[in-house]
Amino acid sequence: MTVEMEKIVSLCKRRGIIFQNSEIYGGIGNTWDYGPLGVEIKRNVKEAWWKRTVYERDDMEGLDAAILMNPATWKASGHLESFSDPLVDCKKCKHRFRLDDIEGGSCPDCGGELTESRSFNLRFKTFVGPVEDSASVTYLRPETAQGIFVNFANVQQMMRRKIPFGIAQIGKSFRNEITPGNFTFRTREFEQMEIEFFVKPGTDEEWYQRWVDERFNWYLDLGIRKENLRLREHEQNELAHYAKSCVDIEYLFPMGWSELEGVANRSDYDLRQHSEHSKKDLSYFDDATQEKYIPYVIEPSAGADRATLAFLIDAYREEKVRKDKRVVLALQHRLAPIKVAVLPLLRNRPDIVETARSLANDLRKKYKAVYDDTASIGRLYRRQDEIGTPYCVTVDVDSMDDRKVTVRDRDSMEQVRVPLEGVVGYLADCLNRGELIDPAG
Repeated sequence: MTVEMEKIVSLCKRRGIIFQNSEIYGGIGNTWDYGPLGVEIKRNVKEAWWKRTVYERDDMEGLDAAILMNPATWKASGHLESFSDPLVDCKKCKHRFRLDDIEGGSCPDCGGELTESRSFNLRFKTFVGPVEDSASVTYLRPETAQGIFVNFANVQQMMRRKIPFGIAQIGKSFRNEITPGNFTFRTREFEQMEIEFFVKPGTDEEWYQRWVDERFNWYLDLGIRKENLRLREHEQNELAHYAKSCVDIEYLFPMGWSELEGVANRSDYDLRQHSEHSKKDLSYFDDATQEKYIPYVIEPSAGADRATLAFLIDAYREEKVRKDKRVVLALQHRLAPIKVAVLPLLRNRPDIVETARSLANDLRKKYKAVYDDTASIGRLYRRQDEIGTPYCVTVDVDSMDDRKVTVRDRDSMEQVRVPLEGVVGYLADCLNRGELIDPAG
């Protein structure tokens, strides 16, 4: 099923996933706030990435570099001279476009004549200190990578790392995009999940392929359907000035195939540039081979916002249940914002309510769990289906006698009775396995 972006936007607004930034003042173009459920989903995406790339590997270190950097950093990296996009305007409808987004020589909206292209710089300028002059100019970082490169020697020496090893970072970046849009796909403020993996020259192509495979499989492991993913190798004329090769992991978004993540072989460009400009030696000495060299860098770079959007789109389902439409956000359990919802069948029965609240409190010690009695049980189920909650637990009249509760699975809608005293452990097993388990064995 092809999902319209409007349905995702509507769901996000309706269920507290993503809001328009400063909406009460009319908003600001293509800037978004993650609501109570959205912040959980995005945090789960970042945690899944960090667990996979840092905790589960023995060749990775983490870093959190500052957003503001010495402007000499951006001169060395080439951003001061080349960080721009070609911009054109339509003379008729006045719409503005990136030249490389246009096929043909006319306006894609009205067919009007376009202006000559001009360079548009994507940097956000700011000032450090009380005086706004040329000496105090710096920039909000357009990428997280440079914070890793300037800390290469610090991390390598302090952590006693040997090549190959990587440095991982999650952080905000800022680009004054010409044409932000498609909801959270392209925004001026975004969050990157980025790795710079340092390798010996000559082994770079092997490591490049290993990282392409690793990153592609990460999306599959978290529930993205394989038919909605593909790899696209960059043509020679597409490559960035620093890149030896690059491949995009693309996802079939509602607006078509678009980049989800890039994996680039950056050669030794970055460390060499920073060595030359800073006059600091950023080479690596291999004790085993007695060789000294500047490492090559393999860079898997993913957008946390784009990844979150892709997971939302891919998880969206509309199903017919008898005569009703059921909307389901079939997120992989690790990404679900709420893991368990506890629902009392009757909110006017104090014993049922007390039991349900007590169970919810026990579950909160392990998971993001909620208690909800604000509607009928059927409507409560639909609400939890729509926000992606894998399991609902209902405390009913019979629970007061047999000390059992009903556990309902989001995807299959199957229900099983589970002893109240063992339900916390039972749900832990279900969440770990990713499916409803037969309590009888």
